[in-house]
Amino acid sequence: MKLTTDQHILIVGLGLLGGSYAQSLSAQGFSVRCITRRQSSVDYAVRKGWIESGSTEPTADLIAWADVAVFALYPHVFLEWVARYGNYFRQGAVLTDVTGVKSSVVYRVQELLPSGVEFIGAHPMAGKEVYGVENADAGIFRNANYIVTPTDRNTPEAIELCRDLGVRLGFAHVSELTPEKHDRMIAYVSQLTHCIAVSLMTCNMDPHLQDYTGDSFRDLTRIARINEEMWTELFRLNREALVSQIDAFAGELHRIRTYLSDGNDEKLKEMMRISTARRALFDKKPD
Repeated sequence: MKLTTDQHILIVGLGLLGGSYAQSLSAQGFSVRCITRRQSSVDYAVRKGWIESGSTEPTADLIAWADVAVFALYPHVFLEWVARYGNYFRQGAVLTDVTGVKSSVVYRVQELLPSGVEFIGAHPMAGKEVYGVENADAGIFRNANYIVTPTDRNTPEAIELCRDLGVRLGFAHVSELTPEKHDRMIAYVSQLTHCIAVSLMTCNMDPHLQDYTGDSFRDLTRIARINEEMWTELFRLNREALVSQIDAFAGELHRIRTYLSDGNDEKLKEMMRISTARRALFDKKPD
């Protein structure tokens, strides 16, 4: 089952990602409405033409209006919201999300929803170092990856719809992982990289550091401008997998230290050759 423009789409949480979803989908002719905390966000998105209307209150009528709902909330807020308002969704509605962790969220949401309302997790691997609907930009999905995380409670129709959503939003590659494998992979490719960026910014406290750095340091620390509330929650909810990846990274860094201390140039060069070959795969154009 693919998305059709006669379906109503509700965005819950109109920030950077929720706003970018709304911008893209409204431009394709979908009827998009929202529920979000700030009236100013609703007003901004209406002026931009990204939504037809919105509310700061989760009313029963607005929730029941939705054929498809996209949740762009912090994990704990998402769970609280579904527990309180999930019964208002009509039979046949399909829900998805943008949450950065899955095992601690997906199964619980599926348990909370009434029979006939289906939730399938998704993770758009896209974003910026700024927040809010005012910074929304559907272009962030271009050349990015989109991960669908089905469980055995999901129907083939909902999985197809969620995959189609990723395609319609313009993602370059759509893949499927179990919630558990997603969390292990995200601990490495996303959460660990944020840990490294933060560590780079805190391991040298020279007050004039910005006057001495080059592009390599700026590139490595681009994501160090971080929302501490959101990322602390994401780290905590994926603690076991993230700690494992931190240990693996520390081991590789220690290996470089050992080769350097021992004067083992050949081993250093071998690591660099492997690194160069693996990084080259990222520059290949997607099929």
